[in-house]
Formats: sequence, structure tokens, C-alpha cells
Amino acid sequence: MKISMLAHPIWCGAFLTLVGNSALAQDSTANAALAYPTKSVRILVGYAAGGGLDVIARLFAQKFIESMGQTFLVDNRPGAGGNIATDLTAKAVADGHTLIMAGSSHAINVSLYSKLPYDAVKDFAPISLVAIAASVLVAHPSVPINSLRDLIALAKSKSGQVSYSSSGSGTPQHLAMELFRSMAGIQLLHVPYGGGAPAITAALAGQVQLHSNSLPTALPHVRSGKLRALGVTSAERSQIAPEIPTVAEAGGLPGYEATGWYGLLAPAGTPAPVIRKLNGEIQRLLLQRDIKDRLITLGFDPYRNSSEEFAQYIQRDIAKWGKVVRESGAKAD
Repeated sequence: MKISMLAHPIWCGAFLTLVGNSALAQDSTANAALAYPTKSVRILVGYAAGGGLDVIARLFAQKFIESMGQTFLVDNRPGAGGNIATDLTAKAVADGHTLIMAGSSHAINVSLYSKLPYDAVKDFAPISLVAIAASVLVAHPSVPINSLRDLIALAKSKSGQVSYSSSGSGTPQHLAMELFRSMAGIQLLHVPYGGGAPAITAALAGQVQLHSNSLPTALPHVRSGKLRALGVTSAERSQIAPEIPTVAEAGGLPGYEATGWYGLLAPAGTPAPVIRKLNGEIQRLLLQRDIKDRLITLGFDPYRNSSEEFAQYIQRDIAKWGKVVRESGAKAD
């Protein structure tokens, strides 16, 4: 007669012990999430204070302090296109007490750098997007065009002669223009500068004909008449400048989108209940009028999603910008 091993007292006891231990482990993880955070939380930012990532990180850090009862510190670690802070996060203890406010460069750097000390997908647990930001394509008033379709026609008639400035090779602004150039089937002359300030200064002086920059930076010059807005790079018109059409609609380029994104990541292996708790807190905060108004005033569009949706968003962005980087030949090293 055959006897099931689980029917044997010894095996049955071992099995019940295993199930009990598993249940205890799950309870322990859940309890840890309920207690989280148990100490100060560090939010790394890969760029200097004052930039978009830093501003958003500080905004949410203050709100987390108010609602979660622990200190949330913003730790700026600029350098290497954000890779220093990203690598520190990847190698941190995966308990939710080290996070990073990441941006579009997290996806772009996968293709821009020949070698990274971390895996942009496997080494991170996405928590949530918090905002996206459109740029605006502008022209100097001396350029004989009134619309994006006029620009495309001009660029086709003067192939490679119409110039645009960027803050450097491989930057989001450069790649946004390369995506536009590719989809429009035109050739443009890229003039890289060592930062955003000299790049827009060149456009204002008429040293280059085109430029792409964040809406908050470019709008004062557009409204003063020093630059002409041709289109915003988001899929939909921006809440802070709804009068400006999108590049997709103004240029007849369906599917064009080149927005910057801002989102919170944790090291891979961070307990799922901790990720869910942080995601839930972000979703709650993004529904608050003061947070939404503050983000919009700063030039960002609030964006709510799940951690799973954020993970898919990152993977799509890696694939999208990888193609643009390869076609443009942009390299950071």
C-alpha cells in the first residue's frame, strides 16, 4: 500500500512548519510596511539643487514628513548625467529608506553610455511617476516662418542649413529635436552648448534659428516676443500654455511626443508592501489641490499611475530613446 509522504506524521509536521514559517515571514513583511518608515529616508537626486528633479523631490519630501512622521532628506549627488546617484541607489539597502527621484535620463543613459555600473531595469523597483513636463520648440523671430509646417518646408528647401542649439549632445532637448527631425524627414544643424543657459542665449541672439527648452524657461521669452513658439513636445497641450499647439498637431506628425518625466524609484528587492505604501501616498498627494497647483505653476503636469504602470513606462522609454540615440550617434563617453 502506498502512503502519501504528506500523510506521514513527520512529513506532515515539516510541511506545516514550512507553511507556518512562510506565513510568519509574510506577516513580518506586512508589519514592517505598516511601521515604515522607521528612520530617516534619503531621497537621492542626481543633479544640483534648483533643477526640476530637485524641486520636485523637495516638494514631496516635505509632504512625506508631514504625513508619514519621519524625516525625508534630499541628498544631491550630481555628476555623470545622474549616474552617480543612480548607482548609489542601486547598491543601497533595499528597505525603502533610500530612494531616488529619477528622470528621463534614467531611460536615456542606457543607450547614451557604453557601460553603466547598474541595470536600469533589474536593479530598481519603480514606485510611481509624479509628473511629466513638456518642452517647447521655438524659433528666432528673424526666421521666415509662422508655423511648424513652414519650418519643415524651410528645412527641406535648405537641407542641413537650419540650425538649433541644445544644452549638449545626448541631452533630452537634443534627442527631442532629433526625434522631430527624423519624423519630419528633414536635416537640421545641431549646435551643442555646455548647458541650458548658453543654448537659449544663442537662440535669443539669433546665433541659431531654433531651440527646444522647458516651458517655464522659454515662455517668458515667447510672451515678450523674443522667441516664437511653434509647438509643445507633449502628446497633449500643456496646462500652463494651452494656446500653443503640440508638435504632433502643428507639424502633422501623429505620435510625436518628447516629454521629460519625474518619478520615484527604490532599490530592487524593496518589500512590495513598502512600495505599495509609498505609491498610495503619492497618489493621495497628487489629488491635493495645493500639490497640483504647485506643480502646474512650476511647469509640470501631475501624473498618477501604479508601480506596475511606471515600470512599463520606463521600459517603453528605454526602447524609444535607444532608437533615437543610435540614429543620432549621440554618445556621452
